[in-house]
Amino acid sequence: MWIEQLLHEPLVLIFIILFFGSLLGRLSIKGISLGTSAVLFVAMFFGHFGYEVSSVVQNLGLSLFIVAVGLQAGPRFFRMMRTTGVVFGIIGLITIVIAAVTTVAMAKLTGISPALSVGIMTGALTSTPGLAAALDATGDPLASVGYGIAYPFGVLAVVLFVQLFPKLLKVDLMKDLHKKTGPVRHKGSPEAMTIEVTRDELHKRTLKEIGIGKGTSAVISRVIRGDRNIISLSDTVILKGDRLVAVGLPEDLRKVRDQAGREVEPAYENPDHIGLRRVTVDSEEIVGKSLRELALRRNYGVTVTRIERGGFEFNQQPGWRLENGDILTIVSSSDRIDEVEKLFSRRPLQVTNVHIFSLSLILLIGVLAGMIPIYIPALGSITLGVAGGPLFVALIIGHFGRLGPIRARFFQPSNQVIRDIGLVLFLAGAGTTAGDGLVEVVAEEGLRLLGAGAVITIVPLVVGFLVAKKLFHLSMVHSLGALCGGMTSTPGLGALNQIVNSEDPSIAYAAAYPFALIFVAVVSQLLVFFL
Repeated sequence: MWIEQLLHEPLVLIFIILFFGSLLGRLSIKGISLGTSAVLFVAMFFGHFGYEVSSVVQNLGLSLFIVAVGLQAGPRFFRMMRTTGVVFGIIGLITIVIAAVTTVAMAKLTGISPALSVGIMTGALTSTPGLAAALDATGDPLASVGYGIAYPFGVLAVVLFVQLFPKLLKVDLMKDLHKKTGPVRHKGSPEAMTIEVTRDELHKRTLKEIGIGKGTSAVISRVIRGDRNIISLSDTVILKGDRLVAVGLPEDLRKVRDQAGREVEPAYENPDHIGLRRVTVDSEEIVGKSLRELALRRNYGVTVTRIERGGFEFNQQPGWRLENGDILTIVSSSDRIDEVEKLFSRRPLQVTNVHIFSLSLILLIGVLAGMIPIYIPALGSITLGVAGGPLFVALIIGHFGRLGPIRARFFQPSNQVIRDIGLVLFLAGAGTTAGDGLVEVVAEEGLRLLGAGAVITIVPLVVGFLVAKKLFHLSMVHSLGALCGGMTSTPGLGALNQIVNSEDPSIAYAAAYPFALIFVAVVSQLLVFFL
C-alpha cells in the first residue's frame, strides 16, 4: 500500500512520529500530560509494526539534547555546590541513590533484566537524560520499554504525593513554612526613605568607608545637601546634616536609618523618580559575570532585588553568574535605570546567538571524551559514551561560559530549541527500537514491571522526604519542593505551586534539580555494572 511505502521513507516516518507524538503530548487530564515523552510511546507503536528510525538520527538527537542539558545546568550546578543551596542538592542526590539501591533490590528479587531495571528506574524518576545514559550504557532497547512502563506512574505518584501527603499529616503548609528556616523570602516592595545623617562618626567619610547598606537591598540614590542634589557613588563624602535618599526593602531601609541617623520628611515628592523596573540580560559581554563583578551599586547607584530565571524568581545573590534571558528587578532613579538597561541590552536585530562553531566543537570534544576508557577498580574499564562524554564537557564549558574560541552562553530560547529538537529525535529513535518485541515483554512481565516501577517511585519519595524533614529540618514546603527536584518532576512542582502561594517550592526545586539531573545520568550508567 502507498501508506506503507511512505512510512518506509525515513524522513516521512520521523515527521509522522513527531506529529502524532506532539499531538498526544498536548492532551491533558486534570492538568497532567505526557508532554514530549508522548513521542516515545508513539514511536514504540510504529516500532511494534517493524518501522525503525536510523540509529544515526537517534545518536544525533541524544548528543544535541544532552549538550543542551549540560550547558543549561553547568553554571547553576557548580554554583550551588558553593552555597547553602547544596542542602537541596544533597536531597536530590540522596533521592537518586535511594532509587538506585531500590532498583538493584527489585532486580534481584524479581529477576528483571539489567536493561529493563535501569529503564524502569529512569521512568520512575521521569528522567529522559537518565534513559539516554541507560541506553548508551546497555545498548539494549529494553531500557526504553522499562521507561515507558514506569513513566506514567512516576508522574502521577509525585503529583498525588505533594497534594495528599500534607493533608494526611494535617499540616498547614504556610504556617509550617513561616516556623522553619529556609531560603530568604522577598518581604514587601521596594520603597524610598529620606534619612538625615546625625551620627558624628559618619562625618567626612565616604559611602564606601562607612559601608552603609552593605549586605542589604538598600542603596543610597542621592545625597541632599542644602538645596543641592548630589548623585551618590562609592566615593561620595558624607557630612553631618546631609539627607540621604535611600531605596530598598522596608526592613533594610530601617537598618540604614539606624546606622546613619533618623528618618525625615522628603524634601520633594519622589525627587529622583524612584522606580522599579524589570531588565532582561541580553548582552553577551554581561553573561557569565556575577553581580559582585558588575558592582552595579558602586558604579551606577542601583540595586538588584530579584532575579528571575527559567520561570523561577529568587532574591539576588552577589555571587550568582548571570545567564542569557535572566530578568533582573532593579530599583533606583529612572535615569540610572535607563543607563543600566543599556548595559544589559543586546545588539539590535539579534534574535538568536547559537554559535554553530562552538556547538559543533562542544559536541566533537564530548563524543571523543566519551570514547576514552576509564578504569574503575572492581568494575574494569568503562566509557562515558555518547551521553556521558558530551554531558560532562558541556557542564564544564557551560560553567565558564567561554573557553578560548568556544562560546557556550546561548539565549535560553535558543538552548531550549536545541534541547527540544534533540530530545524528540532521540525519543523517536529509541521508541522504534524498543517497540520491536514490546508486546511480548509486557505480556510476559507486565505485572512485575509495573510493580517494580511503583516501588522504585514510592521508596525514594518517602525516604527523600524523611531526609529533608528529619535530617535537615526543612519545612514541609521546602521538603516537597526539593523532592520534586530530586525526582525531576516538573508536574509535581506545578501541583505544589497550585496549593502554596509562595516562591519557596520553586527555589527548592531549582536548587535540587541540576544535581538530580546530572547524577541520574551518571547512576544510570554505573548501575549496569551492579546488576
